[in-house]
Amino acid sequence: MTGRILAIIAALFLGGAAMAQGFSGLARIDAEQSRIRDAGQGAEIDLHLSQGVPYRLFTLDNPPRLVLDFQEVDWTGLRRENLIQGENLRDVQFGTYVPGWSRMVLALAGPMQVSAAGMEVDPVTAGAILSVRLDKTDAEQFAASAGAPQDRRWDLPAPEPLTPAAPRDDNAPLLVVLDPGHGGIDPGAQVEGGLDEKTLMLQFAFELGEMLVRSGQFSVQLTRDGDYFVSLERRIALAHQAGADLFISLHADSLSEGGARGSTIYTLSKEASDKASATLAERHDRSDLLSGTDLSAADDLVTDVLLDLARQETQPRSEALARAIVEGLAEQGGPLNRRPMRSAGFSVLKSADIPSVLIEIGFLSSARDLKNLKDPEWRAQAARGVLSGLIEWRIRDDALRPLVRQ
Repeated sequence: MTGRILAIIAALFLGGAAMAQGFSGLARIDAEQSRIRDAGQGAEIDLHLSQGVPYRLFTLDNPPRLVLDFQEVDWTGLRRENLIQGENLRDVQFGTYVPGWSRMVLALAGPMQVSAAGMEVDPVTAGAILSVRLDKTDAEQFAASAGAPQDRRWDLPAPEPLTPAAPRDDNAPLLVVLDPGHGGIDPGAQVEGGLDEKTLMLQFAFELGEMLVRSGQFSVQLTRDGDYFVSLERRIALAHQAGADLFISLHADSLSEGGARGSTIYTLSKEASDKASATLAERHDRSDLLSGTDLSAADDLVTDVLLDLARQETQPRSEALARAIVEGLAEQGGPLNRRPMRSAGFSVLKSADIPSVLIEIGFLSSARDLKNLKDPEWRAQAARGVLSGLIEWRIRDDALRPLVRQ
């Protein structure tokens, strides 16, 4: 089993009950029967499902991971501490990847290769068992066979023909793309009691979006409207596809270093403005790494120069947007971080032609911020602050537009 991609698409259109049942419903994981255990210096994976479903698997390097995609699995009842038995697999994540697909990502303790994989479907009950055997290999062989599938952009929107941008009506609503951080397999920051960042930010995005639309000055689209994973690259692509005027990514991370608390607005920088910003940037982009998305391809030299030229115009507008939002939040009473404007190399801010900011509306690691984030009245107050900042930014941006190089 060699080659760049260890991908196995299970046809599974086997006769009997499996054929009769089809794949219209979700396969359910049997948490009691499913196990991942050490096997010598490798590992054995046995996942029991209520029915057979198409699947694929592949490995990724840096760090070494095994990725399993299913169409589609309900993970209810499955817990990491009960699933992994042994030390050769360090961690597991599972959840919705994109609508219609579920994903499990296994962090390997060292380089391993898939020596056997198969799904057995019971012709009577339609129940299925996916069995995967991993054996130890060396780093060189692992790197040679690892890699995302050739269709690694399968969660991106289909390319569309380029058309000249229509002149914008000065009185028309600006299109704001709101990006609720994390989702699906990637919960983001979590606190005791089951509360997580992905759920809070989706809720805040709905509340903020409604307030923006009601103002009459903005229209809104979301990069996700449910609990599913959206890659960093797709978030930017969706904003471009929609023709966004502004892009705002929403987060509420957990960062114990330095007692981080209060709202913080980030703009793009090649180097983070401080250690905490660097840590957050690494964590946000790491979620894509853990979920198997390959964002390693670099722009070629000519494209990179053109993007830098575009950013010369966009970056000052992004920084002005950040300042206006800070002012708007301050008007509503905050609380703001002691340094509310910062910069970092967040991937979601790398659009060259759309003013973009990332808002850490608060930190789940702060008791004060957590209490605020759970309070509907405080969230409404924060949303009014963002709205106020956007309105002020639009006034200033329109005034400066005649002076900007077109």
